[in-house]
Amino acid sequence: MKLNPFITATALLPLMATLAHAGKVVIKGSDTLGAKLVPQLAEAFKAQSPGTSFEIAAEGSTTGIAALIDGTANIGMSSRRTKPTEVSEAGAKGLTLKPTIVAFDGIAIIVNSANPVKELTKKQVEQIFTGDITDWSALGGMAGKISIYTRNTSSGTFSDFKELAMKKRDYAKSSQKLAGNEQIAAEVGKNPSGIGYVGLAYIKASGVKALPVDNVAPSQASIRAHNYAFWRPTFYYTAGEPSGDAKAFLDFTIGPKGQAIVNSVGFVPIK
Repeated sequence: MKLNPFITATALLPLMATLAHAGKVVIKGSDTLGAKLVPQLAEAFKAQSPGTSFEIAAEGSTTGIAALIDGTANIGMSSRRTKPTEVSEAGAKGLTLKPTIVAFDGIAIIVNSANPVKELTKKQVEQIFTGDITDWSALGGMAGKISIYTRNTSSGTFSDFKELAMKKRDYAKSSQKLAGNEQIAAEVGKNPSGIGYVGLAYIKASGVKALPVDNVAPSQASIRAHNYAFWRPTFYYTAGEPSGDAKAFLDFTIGPKGQAIVNSVGFVPIK
């Protein structure tokens, strides 16, 4: 049965109104944004607006977009742009998904600190993560099978990396999917044969080092200049124009105080 978009959107209005005016901002989605950056932004916002509370769930960009569509979040954090299927699903409910770029990021390639490999080419990154290269000896390292760690399929980084680094090819069958940046860094940090990718804010994790790609290291400077191969924007999505505390928090994030926090956490400010 085909749903009437007007009726569906109308049915969502009471829930959306409750979210907008309850003094509580519900934010769901990207682990890249939600594990470190957004909680710090929320704490700073509460310091100037004590009556506001936050519920933050960082379980992947796909979950944030889905929560916007079903009316259970004010803001969807996303490290990727929406997919056509998501836009269509929102449209069927009378909703428009509005993106706001809140920071720039880079997807850094990390290996164990003990790994002798010092840099990679973009082609080698593709070959590693698709399974064309399976032993470190082919890259100038010690002989041994490469252990690949990636994000899971609900992650925006999972899909962004396929596009930016892998020419949209499939990941190697041997790759191990993990829930977040911190989990990948932890596994690589204790596995001398490990390799994975994380957002720029996570490259200083214990036991890992970030490798230059095509002679360019991932850094705030190289991402700001768009010289690093795997740079990208990150987003807050809203169902149409935000309102109430959600709008105030979005404005805070892209304003001077919020962008100073963006910078301090390790992302790249938008201005």
